[in-house]
Amino acid sequence: MSTSILSLVKKHPILKDPRLFQITALSSFLAYGIFNLDWITDLPRIFTILSAGLIAQLFFMAGLKLPFGSWKSGAITSLGLCLLFQSSTPLMWILAPVLGISSKYFIRTKGKHLFNPANLGVILPIVLFGDAWISPGQWGSSAMLLFFFSSAALMVLFRVGRIDTSLTFLLTILVLEYFRSVVYLGWEFDWLFHKMSNGSLLLFAFFMITDPRTTPNASGARILWAVGIGVLSFVLTSWFYLHTAPMWALFFAAPAMVILDKIFKANVFQWTSIKPLQS
Repeated sequence: MSTSILSLVKKHPILKDPRLFQITALSSFLAYGIFNLDWITDLPRIFTILSAGLIAQLFFMAGLKLPFGSWKSGAITSLGLCLLFQSSTPLMWILAPVLGISSKYFIRTKGKHLFNPANLGVILPIVLFGDAWISPGQWGSSAMLLFFFSSAALMVLFRVGRIDTSLTFLLTILVLEYFRSVVYLGWEFDWLFHKMSNGSLLLFAFFMITDPRTTPNASGARILWAVGIGVLSFVLTSWFYLHTAPMWALFFAAPAMVILDKIFKANVFQWTSIKPLQS
């Protein structure tokens, strides 16, 4: 009896949309930050980013007559910004989600976004105004956090079909860091584990680089793409001491998605099989 009920629940059109699972996971991470990492003072920033992002998404939904379900895409972008984006200026809290969500509709190629909205929402305020930054150390590093991120992320990725991208990126970073830090420099293996269990790195690997609307369509292309981002992240971190390297690597790698989609032919991802959604 319970098995048949579970089967019916899984077949429900609403629950088949992976965005709901992403929203649940990202909201859980945000709650973890607020209640376990003392982000109470960040509540005005969080509220402003979420509000601005959802208002911007509703604006485009009304103007372009998008399906109601498109609000989920705006929520995911806004939650991602809440987890990674920092600024001392309230104007930036509004600008970041508005720029990110607007890019989905103004910078497009063959039915897809060219840039990851949350990634662009972080990078543009830093480049254009300077009064913004990424805070990679705010999550800390622990085995519990590693388990927390990985468990929720795998639930999302197996439904979206982008697990290959995450694992390839992390494996690339792991191998390169191992040979440089452990083999060449002789550092302890604990240092490598500490680096790979960083919350910001896992958040990026599982919930940003895997966005199906901004990754290459074919699995082989995604593997090449993820390796490239991993190598660029490693170079920027090891030789240019840029600790937010993955965010910048994804930004610079975005145009490569267009080339890879031309070489490796595959269908464009749609959020649901019931009705193609524009987000």
